[in-house]
Amino acid sequence: MPASYEFPSDLLAGQEELHQVRAELLALLKRLPWSVEPLDGFSDDNGWRRVERPASPGWTADEQAEVEKLRERERELAIFVSSHRFWAEVTTENKVDARMRLKHAHEDGPASEREG
Repeated sequence: MPASYEFPSDLLAGQEELHQVRAELLALLKRLPWSVEPLDGFSDDNGWRRVERPASPGWTADEQAEVEKLRERERELAIFVSSHRFWAEVTTENKVDARMRLKHAHEDGPASEREG
């Protein structure tokens, strides 16, 4: 198992943007009402735990557009990262390790800091 990989700068940038887009999407979804469409609130205690939701005013057209824009960008970036030419250079045995290291590369700081 290699200690490190020489990830291309465009792959690192794509992965970093993917992290940012996913964080932005998650934050947006947490702020929005629970239902896209306006719905009445409900309470259900028939399952293994009680579920309650307040009435939802639904999402505005702008909110729906913003969510779709972020989801589309997330898809584009996921495809870019997962199908990058770099992966052809990695042996089958090391692909999972390399992918996990790429996902966490931003935690280590820039490559220049890691090498020095």
